[in-house]
Amino acid sequence: MDKNVKTTGQLDFSGVTTYSVRQRTNLVTIASLARPGIDPVPDWGSADFDALIDRIVEARTAGRPVIWSMGAHVIKCGMSRYLIDLMQRGLITHVSGNGAGSIHDFELAFNGGTSEDVPTAIEDGSFGMWEETGRWMNEALQAGAKSGMGYGESLAASMEANPERFPYRENCVLYQAHLLGIPATYHIAIGTDIIHQHPSVDFAAIGATSGVDFRKICHSVSGLDGGVQPPSEWSPLRHRRTGRHRQACPPEKPCSRWLLYSFR
Repeated sequence: MDKNVKTTGQLDFSGVTTYSVRQRTNLVTIASLARPGIDPVPDWGSADFDALIDRIVEARTAGRPVIWSMGAHVIKCGMSRYLIDLMQRGLITHVSGNGAGSIHDFELAFNGGTSEDVPTAIEDGSFGMWEETGRWMNEALQAGAKSGMGYGESLAASMEANPERFPYRENCVLYQAHLLGIPATYHIAIGTDIIHQHPSVDFAAIGATSGVDFRKICHSVSGLDGGVQPPSEWSPLRHRRTGRHRQACPPEKPCSRWLLYSFR
């Protein structure tokens, strides 16, 4: 009998081997994060980008929301402090992302580094099998699910309760959003994130917390009349479908001014 099969037709994860993230080489670190107002930035020279900025400013001046949807590469490319700065300036009213984005954000907060060397990790079988990342995120989600929290809120609550574990949380987007009272929601597809392959995983908790986050973003989108949702680079198919289901405004309303092109 296969010891890794406890339920017929299902692989059991309890015997999966994990490794300490402390022994991992990180491609992105706290030291490499871009610093707003200090580090030089390129001249974008794009009319579309200028139009996006104008509409964001126009929306916030009018007291309308700006929902910032993003993928993991925004965090991986060291842009966390820019997002935090935009939130602190009141220019972003909701942050949404995928599971990978929450993982990179979470790892930076506790480990000061994220983004493993994927080719090497796949070769030696260690990819994604980082004990602290998997255990601490899954534990946070399980605790949050019991309290009716969303995914992002659950992770932020863990950081709030365990400050000694997260020495870099001032650079964490989801935690700073929590402090500012800004929703940080994460929209999860089961089986796509590294914490889903850990012995500590609880898929019911992941589904419950992500479900709360979906209701949160539905609430934010329902008030987007006259607001802005910038283009997203994560999971275009999933985002388009989600957008269709949560579009609350008829075509003749100012919702047509949203900058999320898949909504048009």
